[in-house]
Amino acid sequence: MARAPFSSPLLRLAAPSLALLLAGCQALSHDAAGTPAMADPLEGAPPITRGLDAEGLAGLLTAELAGQRGDYRRAAEGYLAASERYGDPGLAERAALAASFGDQRELLNRAAREWQALSPDSPAPARLLAGLAVQRGDWPEALRQRLALVREGGDSEITSLVESALAAEADPAPLLALLRDHLREAPSDARRHDAELATALLEVAVGDTEAAERRLDRLGDRAPELPALWLTRARLAQEADDPRAARAAAARGLEVSPGDARFILLLAQSELRLGNVAAAEARTDALLAEHTGDASLAIGLARLYLDEGYPEPARRLLLPLVEEPDAPAGAFLLLGDIARDEGEADNALLYYRQVRDDEAFLLSRLRAAEALIEEDRLDDARDFLRAERLRHDDRFDDLVGLEVELLDREGQEAAADALLDRELARTPNDEALLYLRGMRAFEAGDLEGMERDLGRIIERNPDNAMALNALGYTLADQGPAARLDEARELIERAHELDPDNPAILDSLGWVRYRQGDPMAALPWLERAYAAMPDQEIAAHLAEVLWVLGRQEAARELVGEALERFDERPLIEELLEREPGLTPAPAAD
Repeated sequence: MARAPFSSPLLRLAAPSLALLLAGCQALSHDAAGTPAMADPLEGAPPITRGLDAEGLAGLLTAELAGQRGDYRRAAEGYLAASERYGDPGLAERAALAASFGDQRELLNRAAREWQALSPDSPAPARLLAGLAVQRGDWPEALRQRLALVREGGDSEITSLVESALAAEADPAPLLALLRDHLREAPSDARRHDAELATALLEVAVGDTEAAERRLDRLGDRAPELPALWLTRARLAQEADDPRAARAAAARGLEVSPGDARFILLLAQSELRLGNVAAAEARTDALLAEHTGDASLAIGLARLYLDEGYPEPARRLLLPLVEEPDAPAGAFLLLGDIARDEGEADNALLYYRQVRDDEAFLLSRLRAAEALIEEDRLDDARDFLRAERLRHDDRFDDLVGLEVELLDREGQEAAADALLDRELARTPNDEALLYLRGMRAFEAGDLEGMERDLGRIIERNPDNAMALNALGYTLADQGPAARLDEARELIERAHELDPDNPAILDSLGWVRYRQGDPMAALPWLERAYAAMPDQEIAAHLAEVLWVLGRQEAARELVGEALERFDERPLIEELLEREPGLTPAPAAD
């Protein structure tokens, strides 16, 4: 799979952090000279207690030494191989711990599954697998693992998981089926209450509001003092555009949980929707008085007012924040948004340009350029971005990419190409810009142009895994059969440099399939899809399953992809070539 993370800075603005949220961190220790040294993260892992043969002992010693050197990938692979050989959950746990410290998500997923298989009653691997499933957007798997935790007596948190899934626009139907099955056997306790609330949210999401109301009524009879019940009622009333019912539910929740900021915010929002701005401000002023100096709360309240169409109260909350020495980026962004909405692009620029926070930097420059373009001032927007490149040399490549993206959006592809050519004439070895131009050439069907630019990157930097994989995948997918060996060599070099990258795993499987070995392709594609389910990998995996005679598995995967992905060009192309892959219609 050819991935082009640099080719679209607009997409990169929303890219999630890759940091794993699944393992704690060891504190730094110091040697006698005071030099920081990372404490051994495997120090507290369970001891190895079973007998070993010579080969097993050698593998474990290699893993131990790798962990002490900080080579956590090799340590994880060694422990995982040993756990598979000896069936010891302690070894699988050590593999998972090493993989988490090495930020090896695919390895962590394999180790956690092995750990769970060897120790099915332990909640820890289920917690790991649930977190990994959330990261890759596999909400049904995340819910299955979370429910397994609940059945073993662990914490619930089902409602928060479902809320996240709905916010991510996940299909609610399979989640609802899982929860209804769970509730048939769940005992009546606080964890069941949480699952009931989550089920009600999903019933509303699928349009079964009557079932949701009945469920909430029953829960209200059993647990009227449950704050989450009134929180759910208030939110559902808001979604039903019934601010009076939302206000009543929020007020009841505040009686049950005095001082709870969530109910105060819901009350304020309900008052705004009823047109009672003064009442809403009284609520939010009281909340701010209890949390003096909380800039994030003030920004959140400002967003509330803006969402409900009241910019002036939002501005009053934000202006004091930007007068502080360490003014938060969010305040500048929102003030810029207010000015932009009022048609004051130049005033908006004054706010957007003051954002220096790394994560919000590109977003602020994007919004500034968009504000100018909305006033038919494309040339001014380009001048602005050019000036920003001079002011922020360390963000030069990002800003060029942003301008290219905006020009494409405005139908100015020739101007975007000219910009890239001009900047590369000045800095001919800029790898980021070469990669961007190469990906644009690929999208335009200019494979020679792509190969030329990516080849220049690889010639100067043989360890650029992204360029190696992009070129190798393109040759495997669209190049002549005579170059498949070359494609495989490029991809294998990328894999050595980045062994757990799902895009590279997909490329490894696809090149083997193109070489006529679907059986060898299958495990690579399965690993890639488990780590990063997307429509391109799904299409590759489904085609290989189909060729191997596993028709039902292939159709099931295609059906899942059709439901899961809004844009699925490769799946649709596959169905045109292999109509037999079309899933059977669901029974009524």
